[in-house]
Amino acid sequence: MDFSLMKDFMDRLTDWRIPGNGISVCIDGKEVFSYNSGFADLENKIPMTNNHLLNIYSCTKVATVTAALQLYEQGYFLLDDPLYTLIPEYKDMYIKNPDGSISKAKNHITMRHLFTMTSGLSYDETNVVKRARELTNGNIDTLSFVKCLAEDPISFEPGTQWQYSWSHDVLGAAVEVISGKKFRDYVKENIFDPLEMKDSYFHSKELLDRMAQQYHFKSSDETDEVKLQAAGSLISMADGVVFNSKRSRADGFGPEFDSGGGGIVSSISDYSKFCSALANGGVGQNGERIISSGTIDLMRTNQLTPDISKNFNWEQLKGYGYGLGVRTLIDKAASGSTGNIGEFGWGGAAGANVLIDPSIKLSAFYAHHMLNPQESYYQPRLRNVLYACVNR
Repeated sequence: MDFSLMKDFMDRLTDWRIPGNGISVCIDGKEVFSYNSGFADLENKIPMTNNHLLNIYSCTKVATVTAALQLYEQGYFLLDDPLYTLIPEYKDMYIKNPDGSISKAKNHITMRHLFTMTSGLSYDETNVVKRARELTNGNIDTLSFVKCLAEDPISFEPGTQWQYSWSHDVLGAAVEVISGKKFRDYVKENIFDPLEMKDSYFHSKELLDRMAQQYHFKSSDETDEVKLQAAGSLISMADGVVFNSKRSRADGFGPEFDSGGGGIVSSISDYSKFCSALANGGVGQNGERIISSGTIDLMRTNQLTPDISKNFNWEQLKGYGYGLGVRTLIDKAASGSTGNIGEFGWGGAAGANVLIDPSIKLSAFYAHHMLNPQESYYQPRLRNVLYACVNR
């Protein structure tokens, strides 16, 4: 193995438009490489480290589906069980049709639909946010939020299309119902604590001093919009600008809401422990098992039919299918990936990225902390550089 290519690649990213980044690579349950480039705080020239706390946003989803699959392998539900058996508000769902009319859904939303983002739910939060704030004065808990969500019409017949959505937040609420615990407590007790992840949290207000500054990239033709946002200082970066955005996780629902879709704050070193466990058949670096290897194989099995796959068309995910909450490599020719079939993971809105390959017990957790993270550029390149390094 030779990781000089990875160092060069990460340095090029920070020379380009990424303020700072870091990575932790593990093989067979042991860290074999870690590196940082650039700054956690551009204004004050504070170097990025793998111990800075970051908003990992949708990389949370990998932990959420793992938590739910722990309960699945204990026999608490089957994938095709209707969601309403756990959350009755989802029994009768209505669809908002393209012409604006409303019709009753023929299919019930199932647990499989939540895992695979085929539920018909969306990320249109306008009405939900309004109702949540009215009901709780801006402080709503996870299950109450999900019950509010059930009042909105869905976008299509469940099981017929793929659409990125609140599905994994609903899955987190289902974990609460089954376990009888707040979602944050279930994840802490069954994932974070067993893996000795001491720097992973759902709420981080008291940890602001340890967080890397979060930035937001806007291209040069959007500069005027940036200046209107009063989001902090502007910093020129190549062909655009980066501006400093909120340092803490923008939640909108208050501290009682544990977002299964994007609520975890963690460090690169800490979340790497979780990634390593999934790459190593479910066994952490300390020997603790959090899930079985067979369940991980199910997680990374493509669940989308060719017809539904037409909606799963993000540029950085060519050649990938979608399993139980994760991308999964199914076509090397289409993807241009140098990795192995079945490599899986997901990314986050500010640049965090999970890559797991159980076939060689490889995991990598990479992160930067910039909204509009340039995922179509860095993600496929990162994967190819990683495999080149491992195979040297």
